[in-house]
Parts: sequence; structure tokens; C-alpha cells
Amino acid sequence: MMRESDHDRSGLWSALLAALFFGISTPLAKALLVEIPPEILAGLFYLGSGIGLTFLNFVFRTKPIVHEAPLTRADAPWLSGAVIFGGILAPILLLTGLQQTAAVNTSLLLNLEGVFTVILAWGIFHENANRKLVLGVGAILSGSVLLAWRGIGSATDLAGPAAIAIACFCWGIDNNLTQRISAGDPVQISAIKGLVAGTVNLSLGLWLLKPWPSFVWAADALVIGFLSYGLSIMFFVRALRSLGTARTGAYFSAAPFIGAIMSVVILQETVTLSLIAASVAMIVGVWFLLSEKHAHIHIHQSLVHSHRHIHDEHHQHKHGPHDTSSEPHVHLHEHAQLTHSHSHTPDIHHRHLHKKHEPTRDKQ
Repeated sequence: MMRESDHDRSGLWSALLAALFFGISTPLAKALLVEIPPEILAGLFYLGSGIGLTFLNFVFRTKPIVHEAPLTRADAPWLSGAVIFGGILAPILLLTGLQQTAAVNTSLLLNLEGVFTVILAWGIFHENANRKLVLGVGAILSGSVLLAWRGIGSATDLAGPAAIAIACFCWGIDNNLTQRISAGDPVQISAIKGLVAGTVNLSLGLWLLKPWPSFVWAADALVIGFLSYGLSIMFFVRALRSLGTARTGAYFSAAPFIGAIMSVVILQETVTLSLIAASVAMIVGVWFLLSEKHAHIHIHQSLVHSHRHIHDEHHQHKHGPHDTSSEPHVHLHEHAQLTHSHSHTPDIHHRHLHKKHEPTRDKQ
């Protein structure tokens, strides 16, 4: 039987893998922008993601392994919003800003995605936010402001960082919308997002008469898109299921530091005092985010849904005659009302509201 800590650890590793794959994309995208316009590059990245994940989905479906719960019609509004904000608007804004901003600075500015994800999860979707989350968001935000204002002499200099910040806000919306469907198949979710967003962005680039890259450059972009966007999104969705939106965004904050290190190593970009100071502030912020724990007496309301699961503390239900007994497995199942206390994250089983003065325990 999987313990709660095992469940959290699985989400942690999924989030860190998502961060690793996405983190390497910034310096590689900076190099590709020399030959490929932002709209075309965004399209190629997501199209590569969609094609690669569609192939993986086909392979998984033909193997005798446990399937994930498929998406339903009720998931369509959430997925559509995620595609628009995270698959279409965000990448174009990011790559446009990257054209005017050093890759190492861009990488660290991407920490704003975690900030916006936490703020939206707390303020709009009512996930719990404690003192460490607030301190972490504040530290990361201060580092981002320092980076954005470094060397700015005119409003034009602010255009690049501003575009990157708006892209992060769009991804924050995307993350919160995707969490609502994270019980579904992460490969299917990511493949649909990639195919739709890639097609739209490429169509936009062609409509704007942007020059098409050579076959070699386009092939490079497709491969990088599959690795840095496709696999990253897939692991991110898996983490959302286990950790909730705010905590997944916190772990994903490792991505900008990976990108910054790669930018210095690959592109030989300059390391300045302000860059070091901003990095320290952001590292402190990420530490606050990663070190917080949340526990209190809470009520699980009766719930019927379908997702991949094992029979842990939250899955003590009966099986129908056609449900497989091997674990993990997927079937429609009912959660009876349950009241208990344990350390938990806002995963798909802990989306409960909190009273204003509800006591919680923060573990160090």
C-alpha cells in the first residue's frame, strides 16, 4: 500500500522532471530565435510536443499496461482555457521577450510563473496558503523585479521582461485550469494541448508571412519541443494530480535555475552581481516554498470519479464484477465521507475549503 509520503514523493519527482525538461529550453530557444521567428518557433515547439506525445499515447494504448482515465466532455472547458493561455499566448510572449532579453535573465524571470501560479491558486481557486508560501512568493518576486530593472534606461528596455512576465501570468492561469482535469491521462492532455497550440501558432506565423526555417532548424525545434515542452507538460500534469497547483508550481521553480546555468554554460552569458543577488533571493524563496507542510483535521465529502489509483487510505471502496483487482488500476469509484488528520497537499482528493482561523501544523 502506498503511504502518503510515497504519494507526495511521486509528485515531487514528477515536478522536478518537468522542471528539468523545461529548464533546458530557454538557452536552446535563444539560439533558435536567430533563425526562426517567435510565432513559428512556438508553433514548432508545441507541434513537436503534440506529435511526440501522440506517438507515446499510441504506444501506451497498445501495450498490456494500466491505462489512465480518459478525458470526458466535462473536461473540455478547462482544457480549452489551458490551451489558449498556456499553449498559444504564453509561448509567443515568452519567445518575443526572449529576443530582447538575455537567456540567463529570462530563465530566472520565469520564476514568476510559480509566483502567479501560487497567487491564482490561493486567491481564485482557494488552495491553502500559509506563511512560508507567502514568504517564498515575496522573495521570488523581489528577485524578479531586480532582474527586470537591471540596466533599464528606457521604457523600451522593459518590453522584453514585461512580455516574459505576462507569459508567466498566462502559464499561471494554464496551471490552475489544468489542475482541474489532472485526474485524466497526462499524456492525452499534453498531446491535445501540443497539437492544437502548435497548429494555431504555426497558422498565425504563416498568416503574418513570417519566414519559414530550413528543414534542419525546423527538425531541431520539433525535437526540442517534444523534450522541453511535451515531456515537461506530461510530468507537470502528473505532479498536479499529487501535489495541487501551488505546490507543483513551487517545485517547478527549479526550472529557471536550470535554464540560467545552461545559459551561462552554453551561451557564455555574463554573470553579474545583480544576477547573483537575484538568484540568492529566488533560492531563498524556493526554499520557503519547498519546506512548507500542511496538516489539520479535514473532511472528505462523498465523491465519485475515475482516475489511476491504488487502495490507500483514501481508496477503500468496493469493486464491480468487471473491475480488475491488480493495482494500480482505473475505474469509476466512490469515496465515502471521511474525517481525519494527516499531512497533505491540495491534490485531487484534498480540494477542501479552509476556515479563516482553522488550526494547521507546519512541519519543519
